[in-house]
Amino acid sequence: MLKVAVIGASGYTGVELLRILINHPEVEICCVTSRQHEGQTINQVFPSLHGLCDLICEPLDVAAISSRVDLVFTALPHKSAMEVIPGFLDAGCRVVDLSADYRLKDQQVYESWYQTHSSPALLNEAVYGLPELYREVIPPARLVANPGCYPTSVILGVAPLLKQGLIQRSSIIVDSKSGTSGAGRSAKQGSLYCEVNEGFKAYAIGNHRHTPEIEQELSSLAGEKIIINFTPHLLPVNRGILSTAYADLVEDISSDDLIALYSEFYADEPFVRIMPGREYPNIAFVKGTNFCDIGLVSDPRTRRVIVVSAIDNLVKGAAGQAVQNMNLMCGFDERRGLTIVPTFP
Repeated sequence: MLKVAVIGASGYTGVELLRILINHPEVEICCVTSRQHEGQTINQVFPSLHGLCDLICEPLDVAAISSRVDLVFTALPHKSAMEVIPGFLDAGCRVVDLSADYRLKDQQVYESWYQTHSSPALLNEAVYGLPELYREVIPPARLVANPGCYPTSVILGVAPLLKQGLIQRSSIIVDSKSGTSGAGRSAKQGSLYCEVNEGFKAYAIGNHRHTPEIEQELSSLAGEKIIINFTPHLLPVNRGILSTAYADLVEDISSDDLIALYSEFYADEPFVRIMPGREYPNIAFVKGTNFCDIGLVSDPRTRRVIVVSAIDNLVKGAAGQAVQNMNLMCGFDERRGLTIVPTFP
C-alpha cells in the first residue's frame, strides 16, 4: 500500500482529496495536517467523513511526517507550500503540490504575479501535472505541480487547435465561470452567501494569477509566445468551472470536422469527453468527477471557433487531477479511485 499524507487537509481541496483517497484500493492515508484544527479528528472538521476517516489533524512537522509516508499531497496556499516541499523531497518523499508555487517555469514571471520564490532551483525539476499533455514525464517525477483549475479547463479546451495550427494564435479570448469553492474555505467578504447569491460578476479582469500559467502552456503547445485575454467570473454555485474560448480560424473547417479532430486527439484519454454536435458541456454533468467535457462550434459567419469546456474545479481542477498524477507516478491504473459517476441532479 502506498502511504500518503494530506498537508492542509481542512480546506475544500483537502477534504476532496480525502473523499477520493478513502476509496482508492492502493492507498493508505497515514496523516492529515491542519494548523487551525490541530488535535481534532478530521471527521469533526468535516462531518461528511464520519465512519470513513477519523485521523487526528497534526501539526506540520516535515521530519515526523516524512518518516511515515511515501508521497505527500500539499494542499497549501502558495508560499506556504514552497516552505515545506524542499524538506519533504530531501527526506525522500514524492510530492504532488496543489499550490501555484511550482507551476511556472520562469522565476521572474512567478515573482511578478505572486511573491519571491524561496526554492527556484526546483522550478525546472517540477513537472506540470496535466496528464493529457505530459503523461510520459509524470511517472518518474519527484515533484509534480498540479495545474490550476481555470488553466486545466482552458488548456484542454484549446490544445488540439494549437497543436494542429488551426487558429490565429494572437486571437484567443477566454472567459471562465467558477463556483465559489474556488475561492477556498476561509471567510472572505466576496464569498459570503449574501454577496454571491443571485449575483454573477467578473473579477480580476486582466490580472488573474492563472493567466501566466495558461499562457505558458499554450505557448509550449504553439511553439511561440501566446498572449491571451482571460476574464474569470464568479457563479452563485458551489462547484464547477465552465470556460469558453474564442479564436479566429486560419481556414474554413466545419463543426463536424472539428469534433472529429478533438475526438481523435483525446481518443485515449479516460477523463476527456467530447460532446457530439449540438450538445454542449454543463457543470451539472461533471459534478464530483474527474471528467473534462468539451464541446465546440465553428461559426462560418465570423470564421471563429468557440470551444466550451466544463470541469469540477475541486476534482479535475484540483484533487482528482492530483490523484490521477499520483496514479501515474506510482504505476497504478490512471483511473484508480477516479471512476466516479457524476451526481445528478
